[in-house]
Amino acid sequence: MSIEIAKAYFKEFNMDTRILEFDVSSATVELAAAAVNCEMARIAKTLSFMVDEQPILIVTAGDVKIDNSKYKAMFHKKAKMMTPEELEQYVGHTIGGVCPFGIPENVKVYLDKSLTRFETVFPACGSSNSAIELTIAELETYSNFTEWVDVCNHRKCQ
Repeated sequence: MSIEIAKAYFKEFNMDTRILEFDVSSATVELAAAAVNCEMARIAKTLSFMVDEQPILIVTAGDVKIDNSKYKAMFHKKAKMMTPEELEQYVGHTIGGVCPFGIPENVKVYLDKSLTRFETVFPACGSSNSAIELTIAELETYSNFTEWVDVCNHRKCQ
């Protein structure tokens, strides 16, 4: 189970007790915001893509969407989300619990600038009923962080 991967990963840093597990689903931004009792924008959603057969994750604020033209300018490819099978194979997490924690070293993680307006955010922790509250600095430190990007439409989504 991928939550066990995230727990083992955070245990290395004595942070495993900070993982929140819910009796309800947190598989979507809306459900996660209700579970942690915060605004949807503070949910750090992790999106998975393939770029030249290389898996990448982009962590964004919960209220934005990928801007296809910005994505293409950054990665020189059209955005192609991973299939559920690719996600599990290359990243080790499943839909609803995708996170940048405890992932293979070859998976690059990009953090979108939409996150910088918050002091803390809530990414998932490997399951569809988990999260962890992290500062932006902690998110950089504990994710397999590659670089900051600006690939989202920063107008709030409806």
